Amino acid sequence: MAQITLDQLAHSYMPNPRSEADFALKQIDHVWEDGGAYALLGPSGCGKTTLLNIISGLLVPSRGRILFDDQDVTALAPEQRNIAQVFQFPVIYDTMTVAENLAFPLANRKVPKDEIEKRVKDTIAMLDLGDKARRRAKGLTADEKQKISLGRGLVRYDVNAILFDEPLTVIDPHMKWQLRTQLKELHHKFGHTMIYVTHDQTEALTFADKVVVMYEGEVVQIGTPEELFDEPAHTFVGYFIGSPGMNVLPCQVEGDRLRLGAQELVLQRRYPQLEGTVEMGVRPEFVGLSANGDGLPITVSAVEDIGRFKIVRARIEGRNFDAVLPEGTEVPANATAVIDPRRINIYQDSHLVRGEA
Repeated sequence: MAQITLDQLAHSYMPNPRSEADFALKQIDHVWEDGGAYALLGPSGCGKTTLLNIISGLLVPSRGRILFDDQDVTALAPEQRNIAQVFQFPVIYDTMTVAENLAFPLANRKVPKDEIEKRVKDTIAMLDLGDKARRRAKGLTADEKQKISLGRGLVRYDVNAILFDEPLTVIDPHMKWQLRTQLKELHHKFGHTMIYVTHDQTEALTFADKVVVMYEGEVVQIGTPEELFDEPAHTFVGYFIGSPGMNVLPCQVEGDRLRLGAQELVLQRRYPQLEGTVEMGVRPEFVGLSANGDGLPITVSAVEDIGRFKIVRARIEGRNFDAVLPEGTEVPANATAVIDPRRINIYQDSHLVRGEA
């Protein structure tokens, strides 16, 4: 296992980038701890696969360095970095059996035969492929082949890191949950440094200790699932994490007072004078509805009953606004929105501003 240091790392696919807009991966400086489980989360084209390929050695960055522990590996080929990588689609040998596919990376590294047999047996059991161990891979389904790809990464115990590039794309939904759980258990058991690329927030939040959220080539927040939910550092994180995402509304802030159109709220913190685009953000889970007129006036447009909770779709000061209510809660005829002031975040030009308590 290894601590991974990203030192002033940036990458452009252009030979002579002239501005920040020319970079697919904008500068990142961060240390990923030895044995950590990380997820790179963001929409397609945000730079997460570019970053993963730099870590693996498939790409040499335009700027900066990458270190495994104290070793500069920036110019080293993938095979020199002692990493395992699992891709979005199966990478296996069709003419080999399942067991032979899993044994291959170990045999290449001269692992003793009895150790190979033990690791292969354990990996086959974990992936529930026991009845197919002696079958050639060519005749298996796409999700079974991808399970073999996962196994080829997991069968190696001595790697610096295991990298996963959207590995569950071709896996059926029920099996996805099982494999995510098993990956988490393996991480706890062996302590590998694991980096998992996905655009699926559920996969990221259930797998990772720390989630790296990327947007337009930039790392906008690195945090635990709880930190991303409670205090998004960027409005994109608020939109992207959660279902429905965070309510974001333009406002004015003066000290501990927030003005939302004609309405005023008292905040729990005081803020300096803010320039640029100022917005408030609040999760729908922290919004209640009142029939007593003691909240902000809203117009309810729809109520979606999800079973365990209700999503109330509304408008406030001409903007879309959601509230999430517990199962069985009645929606008042002339509802007003009651916002927990402790849960209001303030943003300047999309970035979180932390006021003074």
